[in-house]
Amino acid sequence: MLSKYTPETKKDKKTRLQKEAEAAGAKKDDKKKGPKPMTIKFGLNHVTTLVEEGKAKLVVMAHDVDPIELMAFLPALCRKKGIPFCFIKGKARLGKLVHQRTATCVALTEVKKEDYQDLEVLQRNFRGQFNEND
Repeated sequence: MLSKYTPETKKDKKTRLQKEAEAAGAKKDDKKKGPKPMTIKFGLNHVTTLVEEGKAKLVVMAHDVDPIELMAFLPALCRKKGIPFCFIKGKARLGKLVHQRTATCVALTEVKKEDYQDLEVLQRNFRGQFNEND
C-alpha cells in the first residue's frame, strides 16, 4: 500500500510544475494551484513532528537503525498519541519507497478514498500487534 504513495522524483516534479506554470500562463487571472500530491513523509524529525501533532495515520519504522537510541522514543510516543506503528525489516526497503538509499521511518498522513478501507485494516492489525503489546 505504501508504494502507491511514494514521493515524486525530481524529474516528475519538474514536469508537473512546468505544466502548472503553462496552465497558469494561459489563465493569468486564475492563480489556483493543482491538488497537493498525497505522499508518505519520511525522516525522523519530520515523522516525530507529525506524530506529536497527531497528523500521522500510520508510522512504519526500520528495525536496523544504528544507533538504536535515535528511534527508541518513537514507539512510546506513538503509543501515547494512539497512532498505529509497525516495524519493517531493513531501512533500505523504506529508502526505496522514498527514492533514498535508506530511511529510518516513514509516516502516512492521508490516503485516497479507495485506499481508506485498507488503511483501517492495517491500523487495526498494527494496533493489536504493536501498540497494545505491553
